[in-house]
Amino acid sequence: HQAMLTPNLSGSHPAFFILMGIPGMEKSHAWISIPVCMMYSAALLGNSILLLTVVKEHSLHEPMYIFLCMLAVCDLLLSTATVPKTLSILWSLSTQISFSGCLAQMFSVYFIFVAESAVLLAMAFDRYIAICDPLRYTTILTCSVVGKVGVVALIRSFCIMFPAIFLLKRLPYCGHNVMPHTYCEHIGVARLACADISVNIWYGVAAGFLSAGLDAISIIISYALIFRCLWGLPSPRASPRALHTCGSHLCVIAMFYTPAFFSFLAHRFGRHIPQHVLISLANLYVVVPPMLNPIIYGVRTRQIREHVAHLL
Repeated sequence: HQAMLTPNLSGSHPAFFILMGIPGMEKSHAWISIPVCMMYSAALLGNSILLLTVVKEHSLHEPMYIFLCMLAVCDLLLSTATVPKTLSILWSLSTQISFSGCLAQMFSVYFIFVAESAVLLAMAFDRYIAICDPLRYTTILTCSVVGKVGVVALIRSFCIMFPAIFLLKRLPYCGHNVMPHTYCEHIGVARLACADISVNIWYGVAAGFLSAGLDAISIIISYALIFRCLWGLPSPRASPRALHTCGSHLCVIAMFYTPAFFSFLAHRFGRHIPQHVLISLANLYVVVPPMLNPIIYGVRTRQIREHVAHLL
């Protein structure tokens, strides 16, 4: 009966979803939009300046800075896939998103997330070679290797996230189309279905573990090897610069994985966490790291700082 009332139903899919924003905080939506808008603007500006600087300066055409560019591109895409729609919801301009638009947004968010995770792993490997095997750095990390890393990251993201679209398409929605969120997220969409979604939940857990989970474990191992290598040296052979960049990289890693794993686990197992907390976190997660990453690298890396000053 409910399905009969929903216009324009293709099979059992709703024609569109209605995104409610942050449930329970509707009165504050306009205020919440101010910091979101400012952080998004800062992310766009910071990452664009970083990209311009590395592209224009030939001395920065090294693997470390190329990976940094990949990170900046991921950050720009991740925030742009979500924030404009979030702002239109917070400003009450448009709360609707078509069914296919919703799946496209969900795919984009996770695709970029998994790719960014791969870039952070590549950066950890880059630091490992720079510190533990500096003499072979240029022979191991050639331009073609860096390019291949980028291509493999994209292929892996696609393979991991593509099945999620079909897992959501096969579910019947029985006319349920109101979603308490500011953007489309796999389990958020699956919860609207009037069928068993355990396959979606387990697929989400497996996909998360096989991508970001394994990447995080590999990053921990590479840093364990870096520190072991440093303590094993009688005199510090590694340049202070290489160590300095490790600090920046660790800050970025902590900011990327901590909220991601928290929100990932909370969404699946945290029944007692208030919904507005989860959704506020999900929003911070797509603007805060993209805003801070270029600042962390820009402030902490002398070469970038000098070239940015020169560019400006």
